[in-house]
Amino acid sequence: MGKVRIYTRTGDKGETSLIGGKRIPKDSQRVTAYGTLDELNSALGLTSSFIKDKRVFSIIRKIQNELFNIGAELANPHKLGNNTNNYYHLEQYKVKGLENIIDQFDLKLKPISYFLLPGGSKAGSILHLARSISRRAERDLVALSKQEKIK
Repeated sequence: MGKVRIYTRTGDKGETSLIGGKRIPKDSQRVTAYGTLDELNSALGLTSSFIKDKRVFSIIRKIQNELFNIGAELANPHKLGNNTNNYYHLEQYKVKGLENIIDQFDLKLKPISYFLLPGGSKAGSILHLARSISRRAERDLVALSKQEKIK
């Protein structure tokens, strides 16, 4: 396999290529959705550069891998069809596992009775940014799901 280029050499003209070569507008909801997931993944990558706790670092890396898989699936609609074996599946046990991790960390926190201003440590501040990006990603994915099937 040759070196993967960081640009496509196909020109811009307001379009981008999906996996498989289909050209679509850069402002399509599909590109918006996987672009926001990429942005979230980048924010988590930046966060991880400040994390010293190996368990937290590992959790962030697992989340990044899942986000990468989901983004790749969104960029490859040719796999979408009647054969659901071709879909990437974010299994329910992974979602439950993440919820359990959140619950474990939440047990260590004092009850919060007010809104928190984003800030704190470098890693904490970037995690606040990642949290807000994840909410936008969710909105983008909901909007895409109203336009087309995204399993």
